Amino acid sequence: MRLFIAEKPSVAKAIGDVLGVVDKKNGYFVCQNGEYITWCFGHMLESAEPDFYLSDDIPKDNNGRKIWREEDLPIIPAPENWVKVPKADSKEQLNRIGELIKNASQIVNAGDPDREGQLLVDEVLEYFNNKAPVLRYWVNAIDTATIKKGLDTLKDNTDFIRYGEAAAARDKADWLIGMNLSRAYTLKAQRGGSRVLLTVGRVQTPTLAIVVKRDRDIESFKPKLHYSIGATLKYNNQMFNAEWQMKDEQQGTDEEGRLIDEKIITEVINNIKNKNGIVESFTRTPKKKYHPACFSLSALTLVASNKYGYSGVDVLNACQSLYEKHKLTSYPRTDCCYLPESQFNDAANILSILGKINPDYKSIIEKADPTIKSKTWDDSKTSAHHAIIPTLHNGDPTKLNQIEKNIYDLIIRSYISQFYPIHEYMRTVINIDICGELFITSGNVVTNSGWKDVYQEDEEKSDQQSLPDMNKNDSVICVELIKKSLKTKAPPFFTDGTLINAMSNIYRYVDNPEHKKILKEEDGLGTEATRATIISDLIKRGFLKEDGKKLISTKLGRELIDALPDSVKNPILTAIYERMLKGIENKTFTIEEFLIKQESYINEQVEKAKNGVLKVGHIPKVSNIHKCDDCGKGLCRLPSKSGSFYWRCSDYPACTKTYFDNKGKPKK
Repeated sequence: MRLFIAEKPSVAKAIGDVLGVVDKKNGYFVCQNGEYITWCFGHMLESAEPDFYLSDDIPKDNNGRKIWREEDLPIIPAPENWVKVPKADSKEQLNRIGELIKNASQIVNAGDPDREGQLLVDEVLEYFNNKAPVLRYWVNAIDTATIKKGLDTLKDNTDFIRYGEAAAARDKADWLIGMNLSRAYTLKAQRGGSRVLLTVGRVQTPTLAIVVKRDRDIESFKPKLHYSIGATLKYNNQMFNAEWQMKDEQQGTDEEGRLIDEKIITEVINNIKNKNGIVESFTRTPKKKYHPACFSLSALTLVASNKYGYSGVDVLNACQSLYEKHKLTSYPRTDCCYLPESQFNDAANILSILGKINPDYKSIIEKADPTIKSKTWDDSKTSAHHAIIPTLHNGDPTKLNQIEKNIYDLIIRSYISQFYPIHEYMRTVINIDICGELFITSGNVVTNSGWKDVYQEDEEKSDQQSLPDMNKNDSVICVELIKKSLKTKAPPFFTDGTLINAMSNIYRYVDNPEHKKILKEEDGLGTEATRATIISDLIKRGFLKEDGKKLISTKLGRELIDALPDSVKNPILTAIYERMLKGIENKTFTIEEFLIKQESYINEQVEKAKNGVLKVGHIPKVSNIHKCDDCGKGLCRLPSKSGSFYWRCSDYPACTKTYFDNKGKPKK
């Protein structure tokens, strides 16, 4: 029999709908021609906990976990001893998959089309020591047409093994950093009297670091006053505005090139007041603005955050639902904004289906021309994934909730706009000399709205002044001069959308030119699939807090960043990782070589953490009266997130015993 192993039930069902399910069993489908489909629930296996690799002689806490001790660090499994174990909630389905694998003559890996999708099925096959040949099903959407195409073009799974190997290497490296450095710094904080769990991660920590830096930049920001001149000019009874341009060697400027000497502005105004100007140059140039590319997940999150205030998790969940449940859009966890040229021929059908199922978009779809091929169609800029677009599925958008509707709207308009003409306008720039001082004015006049017709509500309002026709040496009347007193602005607080965008473009937040160059060539911090979750985890762990749309670092988050060495919080580590992982994908680097480098790094960082003490967070007073029933250590009275109090053993996290608070005493 041929067995399909899908990444999740929704994909299994979609494949089953095409193959023809004749019997539904507990945990799998039986299809026509004796084909079977089963499914995972994401990763069914996980790396074993550190306790697995530690000696059984280590003392245990009251929950049976081995007590954290500095002498046991670093914990580094031997290359041949890395162990994957079933997740607690996946054992039943995993065993069912194992039985099906034993009876399969051929297996199809139907994981999602990325590193993790490759790994999560491959590791299940390895766990059950599969010997049957394996094919790979690799598609970016789960509508019927795409599934049929994917089933007709199955590849040998060995062609994709390297993606899974890269994911496995990343998983091991993140385990080494997370498990060892989190323990090392939590124990260091214990020596300083703190009772907090400090989690450290390759992506989490640099992300927190850029928020901490931004918050401190805002707090230390002092606005600077600077000046400029605005002019109202008249030519042939038509009024228009212009802006003064400083000379190259202008006196009275600061290091940023801003004029800060008010006396100079006053002198300039007095010298040219009531004087006429002369046109130095007049240019009118036709310009084009090409279609914006379609959406990657990060790009979509930024727009949705700015427009609707949605969090990264909101956007990801909506995209997953549009993809899995409703089948209306393509695979969402993509970092690509471009489309493969092979899909251009689907455009007419997609537009036709969009018109049928979305009557509200009928007017803009009817004006779309499926023969227009924008620059978004570019094979050189796509890889395993392409941008998020509508599918060929004849679904029912009326079943979408409000967030899904809004996200779907953004995706639909982005796609439809690709089949509108290029936006064209006439750009006019006029240079005017008034007594030796240069004033410049510019304006745009739209000649063909093009793709912007799809975004009528978003039409730009600025820089639209209509300017008269002029000739060089024409005289211009200066009607009014206005001294502009301006203040520099502090950088904005991060939001979910802007922080995810920052993670995607982390090179912009790095000063070292060499590091900036490396980071620009790589994919940023985290992946499209993990960035929203990382931000959510930073909030849950008390390192960030939400204030409306703003994300702000907490006292604990700042203290953690201050305590960590630069190499741990510097995003360059991720770029170096990614280069090596791509080397694994391209077979120019091995997992073994990768892990050797990680082990060396972990040894160095753990040794640094073992020195000194760390005082972070709330340092509670240890009671000499109230003792822990399990280990006999003193208890600490701590505030809870709800504003009340509770008691916890002072030997936390070695002992995790807690008690309710009863009028200032532990309730036993």
